[in-house]
Amino acid sequence: MAQVVCSHMKIMNVNDGYSLLRDPHYNKGLAFTERERDAHYLRGLLPPTVISQDIQAKKMIHNIRQYQVPLQKYMAMMDLQEMNEKLFYRLLIDNVEELLPVVYTPTVGEACQKYGSIFRRPQGLFISLKEKGKVLEVLKNWPERHIQVIVVTDGERILGLGDLGCQCLPITIDVGTNNEALLNDEFYIGLRQRRATGQEYAELMHEFMTAVKQFYGERVLIQFEDFANHNAFDLLAKYGSTHLVFNDDIQGTASVVLAGLLAAQKLAGKTLADQTFLFLGAGEAGTGIAELIALEISKQTNIPLEEARKKIWLVDSKGLIVKSRMESLQHFKKPWAHEHEPIKGLLNAINSLKPTVLIGSSGVGRTFTKEVVEAMATYNERPVILALSNPTSQSECTAEEAYTWSQGRAIFASGSPFPPVEFEGKTFTPGQANNAYIFPGFGLGLIMSGAIRVHDDMLLAASEALASQVTEEHFAKGLLYPPFMNIRKISAHIAANVATKAYELGLATRLPQPANLVKYAESCMYSPAYRSYR
Repeated sequence: MAQVVCSHMKIMNVNDGYSLLRDPHYNKGLAFTERERDAHYLRGLLPPTVISQDIQAKKMIHNIRQYQVPLQKYMAMMDLQEMNEKLFYRLLIDNVEELLPVVYTPTVGEACQKYGSIFRRPQGLFISLKEKGKVLEVLKNWPERHIQVIVVTDGERILGLGDLGCQCLPITIDVGTNNEALLNDEFYIGLRQRRATGQEYAELMHEFMTAVKQFYGERVLIQFEDFANHNAFDLLAKYGSTHLVFNDDIQGTASVVLAGLLAAQKLAGKTLADQTFLFLGAGEAGTGIAELIALEISKQTNIPLEEARKKIWLVDSKGLIVKSRMESLQHFKKPWAHEHEPIKGLLNAINSLKPTVLIGSSGVGRTFTKEVVEAMATYNERPVILALSNPTSQSECTAEEAYTWSQGRAIFASGSPFPPVEFEGKTFTPGQANNAYIFPGFGLGLIMSGAIRVHDDMLLAASEALASQVTEEHFAKGLLYPPFMNIRKISAHIAANVATKAYELGLATRLPQPANLVKYAESCMYSPAYRSYR
């Protein structure tokens, strides 16, 4: 057995020889030293050359750049993760702006759609209706015992792509799928049955939530990802008071968008309370963003939350959400039903309400038409336009369309990345309202404080921390978010702000509070450096 010296000088035993080379957690490939090769029975199992991780990373990024198809790059990165985990994260950290669109949106959308075809090796747990009554035993099958964060999905609403069933990791709750194409796909890897609903669904989810808390403890963070609206809100409401839970689509999206709007205040020369907000899309993302904006306005102005909500309007598939529709509205839309005559269509709503901020969370591409953007530019010197739907094909408009149709006056950000745009001799760099700005730092802040519940004030703290990282230099380029290449520094500040709020609210259990939370956050971050072997 090899002994590995881990962080904080902890020593772990791992396999020797051939098994060591097949363990992605500990494999270093050609970076094993001469002494390590002798001590751990690696002689003859590797070519004689010893190279550094720097050279390995240089070689791998060169190889990945040879692929022209993004999905091929994604698969190459997944192969690397299954072979050498440390090198995978080193590559990602060093080239985050280049590789994030490969391992995250937009390429991950295509990977999810084709997951059955490209599936090679499971990297998480699959809990299906077949495991009902046995969920705790399934959790015990996972080799790691010290789990701090669980990301769980039921696959019903992946990005803007709809029901993709059992096609997400690391924990998939597989209750079937209503996607006919998947049910008829010979390569589909999930349950071939219609999606379970009602009591059957609720019982499996409750067993899962109970088992997680029983096995991993109260401080494990459960991040809900890509649940459909009807389940997303119900799960958050049901378990928010008993578990440490966070919904990325509702709360993560809201936090990153609010951060962009806080930054946009400086560019537009208006406070949040001065703005009128209009949303296209009233699902979990739209209503989640709207609620966090209202909370921030209430906090800034000391007006009641109900009054702050009146500055925010939502349009769904049936038109503007107004009081006269109250009886037919889903519960999460009702707070946004204001007094106004019914209006059909986004353009008509813009002409009536004259909003200063237009936010798209509809999941429907090309809905911010030329007429829509021109109307926003007619009523505002600096219209704020956020096309948030993912992936790129579902974006409400492109960056080029927003800048061109507004004559270069739009303050623009999107959910998926767009390249810089040249317009009338000026270069505009569109911001990306990427949830990846928020959830790593937010999760770290919860973990390092030992928080036992998520509070809305923590989301506001995360937004404010992210907005504070936008400098005058970034504003000069029209950016609403700091460059993603600084994500580790950004995440440390977000984590520190979230942890500070957890301590203020009395929700932190790790005592005493560290004197410098930013430095403490940095010390808690993952290091891709290779470990030494004895």
